[in-house]
Amino acid sequence: MKPDMCVPCGDGLVNIRVGALILKDGKILMVESSRGYLYSVGGRIKMGETAQEAVVREVLEETGVVMPIKRLIAVHENYFYGDMKTNLGKLIYEVSFYFLMDVPKDFEPVCSSVTEEGVSESLKWVSPDTPQRMFPDFFREEAKSPSDCVRYAINDERKKRQG
Repeated sequence: MKPDMCVPCGDGLVNIRVGALILKDGKILMVESSRGYLYSVGGRIKMGETAQEAVVREVLEETGVVMPIKRLIAVHENYFYGDMKTNLGKLIYEVSFYFLMDVPKDFEPVCSSVTEEGVSESLKWVSPDTPQRMFPDFFREEAKSPSDCVRYAINDERKKRQG
């Protein structure tokens, strides 16, 4: 198996990942973590994959469906601190490519899993107005009024810790 695009860098990590915006009937398909937050279907790009290949693979792995891509919707830079045992407190720099997927009319995924660290996850359809923490948060706006442009987003938790 090819390695994930996750590279140690000093005391931190660099991740290159993909995410899928999957919309149906005004709702967004998200992964719900037992830690209480939502995040996009997706994952790390593997060495030798393109971002497009990776998002199709990740959607298949997480939903059981091969889903075509409609278009790239966002490039997202994100600095955050790890919350898993393997990266707890480490600064992570992540670059993500988000794609809007072409959802089949009869698409009804049922999936739940447990991470290698014992965190349970399940797929959940959510309203863009859900009060639950959502990563990336710009999915809310994109679901309500889709843009024709590719969004460039930055999140930086370092600023929160500095003051």
